[in-house]
Amino acid sequence: MSKKRLKGIVVSDKMDKTIVVKVEILKTHRLYRRKYKSHTKYKAHDEMNAFKTGDVVVIEETRPLSKDKTWRVISENQKAETQNLKT
Repeated sequence: MSKKRLKGIVVSDKMDKTIVVKVEILKTHRLYRRKYKSHTKYKAHDEMNAFKTGDVVVIEETRPLSKDKTWRVISENQKAETQNLKT
């Protein structure tokens, strides 16, 4: 089974070895069939504190690392990492 991968923007890097990533999702309203944007914030593990606010990153689901952290940063979104993404 493959792990979920999401693409998002770093909105906070104030914690040690942790970043907050905002992932936007396009949803469809059940009744009106109108599309609208929604977002969710995930805490992701960043071992080297390499990513800063505003960076576009790819995160992958992992085992629980703390109470809130169940994602880890794979890489900065550049070229080949855009495959198999659920945005």
